Amino acid sequence: MIDPYLPFIRQTLTKFPDITASRLHAMVRERGYQAALITLISLYRPRPAAEAYLRLRTLSGEQGQVDWAHFGHIQISRARRPLMAFVMVLSYSRDIHLRFFLDARMENFLRGHVGAFNTWCGVPRVLLYDNLKSAVLERQGEAIRFHPTLLAFAGHYRFEPRPVAVARGNEKGRVERAIRHVRDAFFAARSFTDLADLNAQAEHWCRGQAADRPCPEDRTMTIRQALAQE
Repeated sequence: MIDPYLPFIRQTLTKFPDITASRLHAMVRERGYQAALITLISLYRPRPAAEAYLRLRTLSGEQGQVDWAHFGHIQISRARRPLMAFVMVLSYSRDIHLRFFLDARMENFLRGHVGAFNTWCGVPRVLLYDNLKSAVLERQGEAIRFHPTLLAFAGHYRFEPRPVAVARGNEKGRVERAIRHVRDAFFAARSFTDLADLNAQAEHWCRGQAADRPCPEDRTMTIRQALAQE
């Protein structure tokens, strides 16, 4: 029954690949087709070509990746405040630094950095950022205007701030996977009395359970052992 209408369906989907199934069904019905069609349209919708990715490897101490993550809200007295997690991960060893704040302001953004540097007693040569406002104020193609406060901070600690390309989350996949791991392995079903208690538990988890995982760069080592080398 559908065969006489397939050329029209394919032509329409090629010209308008985002057209909804209900709209295309109505167009086909106007041309005489009477049966159900919506479930069949997905079979003929053109698929975008799969994109290949090159797995990125880094040298020890070369790179870290930084991001904020939203973890709901916390009640403080009568105020309901957002609970934000600052996450920095070392790209070689995959060691995680996790610190919770009540907002994502620049002051806390920099406090998160300093806490990570103090924990590791060092600074990666390069730090990768998403295009968040604390790092990038404006971007036009390859022209990037960094936040001046972050530039001054990077100059003081002598690291290179580097934003990833727009809509290229795979370029900072290590920190995104770290955030997922924090959600699943640390934060889920966790009880805490206040922000200080939560951060104490986060520090214990980072230095304990999270550091005892196998290192993805070398499965014969734990993250703790890879961090010692890094």
